[in-house]
Amino acid sequence: MKVFKKTLVTLFTITLITLSQSFATDGDILLIDEWSIDKSHSNVNFTITHFFTPVDGAFEEYTANIQFDPNDLENSSIDVTIPVSGINTENERRDNHLKSEDFFNAEEWPNIHFVSNSIEQTGENQFVAHGELTIRDVTRDFELPFELLGVMDHPMREGQKVAGITANAKLNRTDYGVGVGDWAATAVVGDEVDIQLNLELTAPKSE
Repeated sequence: MKVFKKTLVTLFTITLITLSQSFATDGDILLIDEWSIDKSHSNVNFTITHFFTPVDGAFEEYTANIQFDPNDLENSSIDVTIPVSGINTENERRDNHLKSEDFFNAEEWPNIHFVSNSIEQTGENQFVAHGELTIRDVTRDFELPFELLGVMDHPMREGQKVAGITANAKLNRTDYGVGVGDWAATAVVGDEVDIQLNLELTAPKSE
């Protein structure tokens, strides 16, 4: 009888430990870092050629939902929306042309949207977000490689931490129908677009 009771106590203890570990895991998922972009120290840039010369531009407006923990990539995600209205190539006439039906057609498709399906680590502080990129009415699989530059307690904001991320990627504008009619040709406006993201992120420190 004593052996039977001892066995029951052991089984009950193991069950409690297992449940505690399960709840702790659920708690970690709920506490995954949710980052906000410090736009005063961030930028979303692109470069494309005009004839032979690279022309730089930026998107001044964007929103993002970034949940990222390098130790919990399974539950990490990136969701970014970029309004086409925020395009800036330092030439108002060109910007208006890019927003027109010839290129982005911002009136009908106002946003560029990227959402990740998974994030994998490819090296030390190197990651790739696999997901879908939508421009105009075209959605395609897209990979966004990025580097985690560092994470530290924010020296100027009590109770927060700060991180830096840089990302570089390429896409072809014609894959997304950006450039129709005469502008679908790539002799004047190139096809390949270089994208660079420099993001300073903040998040509350975990207690």
